Amino acid sequence: MSYVEIEVKAKTVDLAVEAAMQELGVDDREQLAVEVVTEPVKGFLGMGGEDAVVRVKKRQNRRRRNNRRKGGQHQEQRSTSGSSSKNQQRSGSKSTKNGAKRNSGRGGSSKPATKDQPKKEKKVSDDRPVLPVEEQAKIAQDFLEGLVDVYGLEGTVTTTLDDDVIIADVSGDQTEALVGVRGTVRSAIHELTRTVLQKHGQDTARFRLDIAGYAERRREALSIYGEQLIEQLNREGGEIMLEPMSPADRKVIHDVAGAHDGIESYSEGEPPRRFVVLSRVGGSEEE
Repeated sequence: MSYVEIEVKAKTVDLAVEAAMQELGVDDREQLAVEVVTEPVKGFLGMGGEDAVVRVKKRQNRRRRNNRRKGGQHQEQRSTSGSSSKNQQRSGSKSTKNGAKRNSGRGGSSKPATKDQPKKEKKVSDDRPVLPVEEQAKIAQDFLEGLVDVYGLEGTVTTTLDDDVIIADVSGDQTEALVGVRGTVRSAIHELTRTVLQKHGQDTARFRLDIAGYAERRREALSIYGEQLIEQLNREGGEIMLEPMSPADRKVIHDVAGAHDGIESYSEGEPPRRFVVLSRVGGSEEE
């Protein structure tokens, strides 16, 4: 029996084994003996990770040995199943006779269980603890501080509580890089932080995030934009469909519309392409 051994490095163990199969000209993974030398390590936000390293051996006669072993197992299973089926038939005939005597004495017959009976659903247990909102705020702050440190930026992270709502603020001149075009990066970080909170405990509190004062500036700009659209509706009537927005941005437009009589606002579309529609109800504001 001859052996061929190589060592391969890849992002995951499976990718490393596939590369080894191509290198050795093997199309069946069962022909290989795989030894994981190093498990892959995920980096933080895609940075600082390590690849998996596997050592693979190729055995020439392994398939034949497996076939012989499987053939012997099949013969044992046939002989075992044959003897067990005979025993079941014998025991079944005895139980049938005894059952007939007992049923005749009671004057009734037992009904077998039907296959259509509904199965009871197994409840999935959740072992995550229910954390106090103060501890959740600490988890969010630690995660955001680690994120700022990984990006190599100078900034501070503060968290406050407002009626069981966690409000996180990332401030600093360099933290503007974490905002992105129209706040896309900030929205992604917001979702990442919420995911981290959900991983640590159940019933997570509501979470708000502001980076480099972007949320407040965005709110002021949208309020001014909403007022201009309402003035246009008062002059021309009809409807105005806005561009797709995040839930927070849509709420600002709804709040502006709710402050004006005769203006109706509602959302349409599916996330992430959900947008706001403004319409004038009744006549013009002057009428």
